[in-house]
Amino acid sequence: MNDVIPRLSAALADRYRIERELGAGGMATVYLAQDLRHDRLVAVKVLKPELAAVLGAERFVVEIKTTASMSHPHILPLFDSGSADGFLFYVMPYIEGETLRDKLNRETQLGIDEAVRIAREVLDALEYAHSRGVIHRDIKPENILMQGGRPMIADFGIALAVSAAAGGRMTETGLSLGTPHYMSPEQATAEKEITGRADIYSLASVLYEMLTGEPPHMGNSAQQIIMKIITEPAAAVTKFRKSVPANVAAAVAKALEKLPADRFESAQAFGEALGNPAFTVAGIAGAAGAATSAVSGRSRALHWAIGAGVGVLATIVGSALLRTAAPAPDVVRFEMTLSAGVRLDLQSDEDAPFAISPDGKRIVFATRDSMNNLSALHIREVGQLVSTPLPGTEGAQSPFFSPDGLWVGFTTDADQLKKVPVTGGPPITLAKDVQGGVAGGSWGDDGYIVYSSGGYGTSRIRGAGGVSEVLSTPDSARRALMWPFVLPGGRTILFARCSGGCAASDLVLFDVATKAVTVLVPGATRGWYLPSGHLIYATEEGAIHAVPFDAARGEPQGSAAPVLDGVRGGFLDGFRLAVSASGAMMYLQGSQVLGSQIVEVDRAGRETVVLPVFANYAAPRWSPTRDRIAMARPVGAGSQIMVFDVRSQTLSQLTTEGTSQRPSWSPDGTRVAFYTALEGTQDLYWAPADLSTPAERVADGEDTSNGSTTFWTRDGAWIVIDGLASQGKPDEDIFAVGTGTDRKRQTVLATAADEQSGAVSPDGKWMAYSSDEGGNHQVYVRPFMRDGGRWLVSTGEAGNALWASNSELIYRDFANRMYVAAKLDLGQTVRVTERTPLFSDLLYKNSSVSVAEYDVSRDGQRFLMLRRAPVSGERSAPIVVLHWAEEIKRRMVEQGGRSR
Repeated sequence: MNDVIPRLSAALADRYRIERELGAGGMATVYLAQDLRHDRLVAVKVLKPELAAVLGAERFVVEIKTTASMSHPHILPLFDSGSADGFLFYVMPYIEGETLRDKLNRETQLGIDEAVRIAREVLDALEYAHSRGVIHRDIKPENILMQGGRPMIADFGIALAVSAAAGGRMTETGLSLGTPHYMSPEQATAEKEITGRADIYSLASVLYEMLTGEPPHMGNSAQQIIMKIITEPAAAVTKFRKSVPANVAAAVAKALEKLPADRFESAQAFGEALGNPAFTVAGIAGAAGAATSAVSGRSRALHWAIGAGVGVLATIVGSALLRTAAPAPDVVRFEMTLSAGVRLDLQSDEDAPFAISPDGKRIVFATRDSMNNLSALHIREVGQLVSTPLPGTEGAQSPFFSPDGLWVGFTTDADQLKKVPVTGGPPITLAKDVQGGVAGGSWGDDGYIVYSSGGYGTSRIRGAGGVSEVLSTPDSARRALMWPFVLPGGRTILFARCSGGCAASDLVLFDVATKAVTVLVPGATRGWYLPSGHLIYATEEGAIHAVPFDAARGEPQGSAAPVLDGVRGGFLDGFRLAVSASGAMMYLQGSQVLGSQIVEVDRAGRETVVLPVFANYAAPRWSPTRDRIAMARPVGAGSQIMVFDVRSQTLSQLTTEGTSQRPSWSPDGTRVAFYTALEGTQDLYWAPADLSTPAERVADGEDTSNGSTTFWTRDGAWIVIDGLASQGKPDEDIFAVGTGTDRKRQTVLATAADEQSGAVSPDGKWMAYSSDEGGNHQVYVRPFMRDGGRWLVSTGEAGNALWASNSELIYRDFANRMYVAAKLDLGQTVRVTERTPLFSDLLYKNSSVSVAEYDVSRDGQRFLMLRRAPVSGERSAPIVVLHWAEEIKRRMVEQGGRSR
């Protein structure tokens, strides 16, 4: 651009003053300029150099004059055209406003009346042009400008001028004369004679998108879209928007017929049908074509496709497809450095925090701010050094692209599924209050987004919006599907199937129509597909393998080969790897498995591993006899309560719905109480530890919402909880819920301060808790369920107090992050007689042991803690690999596997 503007400015200095570039399209780059002769702003469109090199300047000027004489209120006039210093250009008015594409990007779907009005006004302009023998050939949202709500067609006749001036040599330019989504079948098959009915088809495609949110045919590539246009009838608009009037649906269906002769004979007739409530078409009735018409159209289209052969697609997507295959591109690896102050999200227990666009040209990634909170998504071109935030995406994670690369889907920390245009604009909520949170999404070329929830259910919703459709729920064996990847066509989906409390998983293929599940790779934890014909899958150890794969049949076609090692992530944490339809890939290194082990620690600080499998456990709690451990563990975007049997070394999943946390055992070890978030509200539940009956709400009819910590008293009579007080108080108070027949909530402690983590002594007389009444949280003791004072136990910021006995309290000192034992003299008052560091230096020298969460045995001699996974080879900057598919092909050949 720096080169072009000075040259162009000099070449047009006598007529126009070039100010800046406004944008670029398939055939031209547009610049804002001042018309010096008439003192007005204009848009100067300059043909791409590769196109201008093929065209003859004189012929181009002659042909483009055809459009100069047109005058219509919905047609953008042509002011000027010509050649200068090798540039071929034409000049049109500069319209301040937006294109229909901008409007659709912002709103996705328009009101039915507004969409029909816009279409009829455009059709009026088309009728005017067609009556003068001028066909647009490139009707699309980008070429419809909106001025004060009124549409104006731009570039009228330019495609015809370029085509005629090129003398049939368009294949030499490698450029397209149409946007695939809106091409008529006759344009897609390179018919020589194009009539006004091609514009009618294109405008019907635009109207279809205004009504449903997407064009009639979607695909991952121009070739795929074109073949759908040629062979597949469009679905009825009423399938996606039932409120569309029958006459409008029927008119759109007729205008989208494959054969030009089956469409409206004129733009005027199409416009009249849209405005006539009585309009109908025999055999169509609002669908996208009668069965017989669809069959005959498909037969004729296939005849066109076969007759035209490879040359058809070559005409559309460039002559490069006709040439001798070029050498395979070199595989390029580089580390993606981030702009100053931008931090990649490395902490979410989600899918990869980044994604590559289908064409491999853009990268989008989730970030965190200086306070470590999820921040906005950032987007950048692969060849650029600076990223740009996407406004309105704060709290976003797990981004993924739409098949056309124009949208980014993402999940949020508020249990929502959203999308945002890559060019910026307000995000659009597709699904909210997803039970258990959204756990991974994939946008298929059929227009549907498939996503998993924290409760292991899977659903899909159209990218244009609508109502979610449930695809699967956990089966009778409590196996569930997670981390979807939609295969081409949308008929089948790759999932990781969790089983055995998510201690193991398999890569499976899910059939949307039959709901059948087929195991593809036992023990695999994630799966992706590359259009090169390879299934990519991961193991829990971070190794990546590839195998030739027939996506249509859903079958591997050979032996697998390792292609990458040391990828950061794990099954429940999401693998930090993303692939693109272009064959590109990016990943985070780190051969460690994220998460922690559960260990037992004695008073000397000596560790014994209890649960060796690494995962992001939280709040581990021993059963009264220490033979079982209840804990929260991430499942999808949320967490569920798991029970680990120490003797049999088996892990069971106690909960399946919502996001569950903070377990507490009943004194007899038969039940577990916990908090579960369902439909946006947390509430207190309990369930039998043997899974014999479903979980149930403890205090039916009582307000136990928005609580967190639970503690079951030794006599079994009360469950102590933290929660928000009534009347909108922002700080937490402490309550107790009875466990007998009268399960009512009673207030234990409610002050102006924030009170948390109430723990009752074994004899049931005293309660330890933390409070910030002195400014910072410190540990206090007071009588439980009886009057009395309160006494400060800790000497600095502290919390997480638990009783080792009636006279010994354990708490965590935030100042030096140590555990301290406090000997208490409990009589009418409380007196601290001793404060002693609990462990020897053995524990503190092992920095991988976390003292943030723990439990203490009933005899006070042993502690349950979390030991973080060792880090090996971790790097925080993602590695981008361009043309990775070529490397996979070579690797498969080297290892004797088939390569497609």
